Amino acid sequence: QVQLVESGGGSVQAGGSLRLSCAASGYTDSSYCMGWFRQAPGKEREGVASTYIGGVSTYYADSVKGRFTISQDRAKNTLYLQMNSLKPEDSAMYYCAAARRYCRGSIIEADFTYWGQGTQVTVSS
Repeated sequence: QVQLVESGGGSVQAGGSLRLSCAASGYTDSSYCMGWFRQAPGKEREGVASTYIGGVSTYYADSVKGRFTISQDRAKNTLYLQMNSLKPEDSAMYYCAAARRYCRGSIIEADFTYWGQGTQVTVSS
């Protein structure tokens, strides 16, 4: 079965940077869309970014465009989320997720069936 493990979260001051990692295992093929989601207290879970393992297409939420970058290292089966110019409103639990399908033109949470346990990101002003 697919297992996802996030790491790289922590505390940082506004304007700083963090890079999250998601180590994946248990794949039987490469037909997956991989995504990052986040959820802050009192808010709904939000799709942040996604990318197709078999391609180079990427998708971003408007709130993070120009600041966050999703990437992958196929040899290491690892997904990354580089977060720059962090803001206090970026504080949330960040989750890595996988969908056994091609990525859509937008991030659809219902498409994702495999989830990691999350890593906490806290941005102070």
